[in-house]
Amino acid sequence: MSQRGLLPDFSPAVLAETEAIGKAATVTAPSIRDLRDLLWCSIDNDDSRDLDQLTVAAPMRDRAVKVLVAVADVDALVQPGSAIDGHARANTTSVYTAAQIFPMLPGRLSTDLTSLGQDQARLTIIVEMVVTAEGTVAASDVYRAIVLNRAKLAYNGVAAWLEGTAPAPPQLAAVPGLDEQLRIQDRAAEAMRALRHQRGALSLETLQTRAVFAGDLLADLRPDEKNRAKELIEDFMIAANGVTAKYLEGKGFPSLRRVLHAPERWERLVELAARQGGQLPSEPSARALEEFLAQRRRRDPARFPDLSLSVVKLLGKGEYVVERPGQSTDGHFGLATRDYSHSTAPNRRFPDLVTGRLLKAALAGRPAPYAGADLDGLAHHCTEQEDNAAKVERQVQKSAAALLLASRIGAQFDAIVTGASDKGTWVRILQPHVEGKLVRGSQGLDVGDHVRVELVDTDVERGFIDFHRVSG
Repeated sequence: MSQRGLLPDFSPAVLAETEAIGKAATVTAPSIRDLRDLLWCSIDNDDSRDLDQLTVAAPMRDRAVKVLVAVADVDALVQPGSAIDGHARANTTSVYTAAQIFPMLPGRLSTDLTSLGQDQARLTIIVEMVVTAEGTVAASDVYRAIVLNRAKLAYNGVAAWLEGTAPAPPQLAAVPGLDEQLRIQDRAAEAMRALRHQRGALSLETLQTRAVFAGDLLADLRPDEKNRAKELIEDFMIAANGVTAKYLEGKGFPSLRRVLHAPERWERLVELAARQGGQLPSEPSARALEEFLAQRRRRDPARFPDLSLSVVKLLGKGEYVVERPGQSTDGHFGLATRDYSHSTAPNRRFPDLVTGRLLKAALAGRPAPYAGADLDGLAHHCTEQEDNAAKVERQVQKSAAALLLASRIGAQFDAIVTGASDKGTWVRILQPHVEGKLVRGSQGLDVGDHVRVELVDTDVERGFIDFHRVSG
């Protein structure tokens, strides 16, 4: 982390400021609504304590649904210019490694005083959306409110219950009416998801891995797969991020947008589709790419994650840019939307904290809290630090993978090419899901190709895993 300009430790000034904060923020004002009586709940990873958002929904006429997303008001305790804010601004994100989590904010805040923990009243920014039966957001609003989390739920348990393969988790069953509440949310999210993909949002399914320990020993790297509950939250967060971007634009405020440009390597995507019996136009088209992906997912679901990984590599990286009133950014190619900010995870990402401050200023009729040049610098810095954090996470993940494979030198694996450039060729094996460098036999290979490889070396300290291509 230090080598990449990230701060692994909180300074004495940050720790002193944190210690001086005695309790969660409380503000009483006519503009702050009291919504503690609603059946709010959080859905996150089993072990997550830095809870950024809650959701609730209510049925309306004509099968429409009013969806409320409550986002933690982190700014209420983290003041601009403070030492805590300085650390968050330096790193811009929490760093999640197989060895340890390095939070953007001190744990006393992110997992307690600014977290939307169960049975805790908290200040939030509400994004309200009226979702039609067809999945469109017909109306929206943004305002401040105090809320109360009735149940801390986990993705896997909620997904299994929604899919009918397991009973309701105890926390869900303990709250009368929460079961029907979540089914209403699920129906609204499903309609929104279907519409997004009709418009060209890409249905990708890459296999991220999580370290599994037996005591203190690394036992496995298991795929952290998508499920119905994760998709529910993803759909609501994408919609909420769109609403916040449009709200700031409507108020004449600048905003930090998350953009993904049309892929520069579109020609390679055309080739990749052709090799699998598909056809893409000569010019980038998110809708055409999504139609191809949906077709391949139906025909070959087992290999769809491999195809998704190849597509992700070829799409390139997203970045933060500033959109000012009267200007227009490129939008997000992968989500097939022009209006997209990051606003729903202020405990974990600095751009979301910045967006929260912009929203609060707009709501109060105050000037934007960031000057134009400052926002431009933040956009560049947040993009850069996000990339650095991702590199740290990958490096530690590779060290974990090297440790896991150290006893299997000489073993052979089926693999897919995940990267090909002047710097080298990388492949990912399927069991376990581990990536390494192809140090011999890379000639003629490109992203998406399938090869047979042999493990020849590992270096745990540097996270190196080396493969040779097996003849034939």
